[in-house]
Amino acid sequence: MRAIRYYGPGDIRLDNIPEPVVGPKQVKIKVAWNGICGSDIHSYYAIIPGLSPTATEAHPVTKEKLPIIMGHEFAGTIVDIGPEVDRTKFDVGQHVAIEPSVTCMEESCLQCTTIGTRNLCSKLAIIGVSGGCGGLAEFAVVDDHLAHILPPGVPMEMGAMMEPLAVAWHAVKKANVKAGSSALIIGAGPVGIMILKILRVNGAGWIGVSGRAQKRCEFALLHGASSAFNIAHSGVDVVVETVRETKGRGVDVVFDCGGSQATIDTALASVRPGGMVMNVAMWKDRPTIDMNLMICKEVVLAQSFVYAGDHEKLLQAIAQGKFSDMTSLITRRIPLEDLVDKGIMALIHEKHEHVKILVHP
Repeated sequence: MRAIRYYGPGDIRLDNIPEPVVGPKQVKIKVAWNGICGSDIHSYYAIIPGLSPTATEAHPVTKEKLPIIMGHEFAGTIVDIGPEVDRTKFDVGQHVAIEPSVTCMEESCLQCTTIGTRNLCSKLAIIGVSGGCGGLAEFAVVDDHLAHILPPGVPMEMGAMMEPLAVAWHAVKKANVKAGSSALIIGAGPVGIMILKILRVNGAGWIGVSGRAQKRCEFALLHGASSAFNIAHSGVDVVVETVRETKGRGVDVVFDCGGSQATIDTALASVRPGGMVMNVAMWKDRPTIDMNLMICKEVVLAQSFVYAGDHEKLLQAIAQGKFSDMTSLITRRIPLEDLVDKGIMALIHEKHEHVKILVHP
């Protein structure tokens, strides 16, 4: 089969490799769509510490070294089922979205043995980043508990967006946003827009979104933002505008999807006294935090990392039609052979033109 494999920074190849064979408790799927994630772009420049294996050191959970098959945001059709899989739940022909997080599940691991904290396992692996059968291939096999059956009528493209939507769902859940709460989302990329959608589903009040690309700001307004601030334009001050639009109060919660010194400074200045800043970003550099500002405002600085048992409730919301227009975020669909030139490079050099790019094997 054809598969995109990652050999290291700047070295991504389309290879022909044997099809994977389904294991006893696994399902084999024919991949329909795989979304390109920010981590794929990061990997193009550098190996992700802790998550990515190297050519000489295997990941502790997947036991794989480079090269690995890429892709972790994917959905497809079941084409084979292992002999120990529950056939009252799974059947050939079903459409499934894949939850790509895999952990050590060792008895000594407190995070794996505690409900709702598997995402904090120190040996966390992500299929398509740490090894395993990634979604940038014609076929993949995954453990059955990682395959989530899509509700009837839900397009496969939506299934490929389940993973980043779960990231957003987990962040909003952790922030405990109430109906009528105000929020600022820093970063108008896919996760930021998905947080916006979930906040609207939860009945949030004023929601501001800041970003650097006009098209992404327009998408934010289209999907329910009260205001969108394009910080690429001179004279745009997100803090001033946020405080003004909340009548001097500041917002109840800020979601930082940017992960830079500028974004954390904006977040701490925009949140109301007693409010929360929820970090959803992975950071390249260590920031300087104004602890005096935080203590004088009693700001809670919280973190949200991927997801943990969120897919079932998210699927229920999808089945109820609460995210029926998410596929409008897709700005390009490409074949495997165009991954680098029209996928990764486009999201680097034409970021202002794109929100989500999907790949079809």
